[in-house]
This record gives sequence, structure tokens and C-alpha cells, in this order.
Amino acid sequence: MIEKVAVICPNIGIVYSGMGPDFRVLVTKARKTAQAYWKIYGEYPPTRVLTQDIATVMQEATQSGGVRPFGVSLLVAGWDKVRGPSLYQVDPSGSFWAWKASAIGKNMINAKTFLEKRYNDDISLEDAIHTALLTLKEGFEGQMTEKTIEIGVVTVPSPEDLVVPPGGRVKPVFRKLNEEEVRDYLAL
Repeated sequence: MIEKVAVICPNIGIVYSGMGPDFRVLVTKARKTAQAYWKIYGEYPPTRVLTQDIATVMQEATQSGGVRPFGVSLLVAGWDKVRGPSLYQVDPSGSFWAWKASAIGKNMINAKTFLEKRYNDDISLEDAIHTALLTLKEGFEGQMTEKTIEIGVVTVPSPEDLVVPPGGRVKPVFRKLNEEEVRDYLAL
């Protein structure tokens, strides 16, 4: 199965539309960047910082001789202490923008229009997932099942979740829902 949602670090994940091999190259570079940031600063990078690094790699490919541009559009979702939850869209040119809700890929114009009508700032996680599924249904070809879609969610951590025990790990803020969770949401 092709994975469209990738966890980069505990606070950031990426979804793509376009060429899978190009996405895998960018995911590898993003993971290395996140680990390098962790080694220097002792925390994972803010979403905007990692997005800017990915966008720089993509932009440099547009002006390098003998190298084709990356054939992917990305949505980078994450949480950090400064901005809270955030979502960025990165185009193949390396340009990136912050959004409250966005769509990429086939039928993105209709999907963005649908999201503009449905999204509000006070939306709950359950409603946001339901709205995302309705948006996907608009342009989805075939049957939507837990095997054919993936869902990544960003949760806002409590103050206790931000405390890392000595020798412990950061509690993940970005995660992919498992097939059982996706099936439950599809049944609603």
C-alpha cells in the first residue's frame, strides 16, 4: 500500500499529492533535518521552520542544472509552543503558505471551496475529521474504506504532556489513525 501520510517527528507530519518517489526523498531529508534540530536545541523544530527547510530544498531543485523539480505538493501539519497547531501548503516551486484548512491534488478547487464553507476556528477534532472525510468523498474515486484512506491528526498537548521525563520521549502530537479508528470515523 502507498503511504500518503508520513510522521516526520512527534510534532509534525506530512501528506502529499504527486510523485511518490519524490515524496520519499523529501520525507528522508525532513526527518534528518528534524533530528539535527533535536541534537542542537533539545527539542523538535517548529512546524514553520521545518516547512521552510523542505520548501528550500524544493526551490533549489527548480534552479539547479540537470535536476528536475520535485513533482509533489505537500501539506505539512504540526504543533509547536510558539504558534500552536499549524498547517502549511508547499508547492513544487518551493513556495509555501499557512492555512487553517486546505486541500491539494485532483479536485482541490472544489475541495477548498467546500472547506471554506464548513471550517470555523472553534471546530472540534471530531468535527474536523468528519469535515475532512466529507471533503475527500466529494472527489474520491472508488470506495472509501480504512484500506484506501489515511488520516493524520494534530492534537494540542496538555501542559503535563510537554514535560519529558529524564531519558524519556516526547509524547507524540501528530499521529496517523490506525485502520480501526478510520473505520469508526467512516461509519459515522
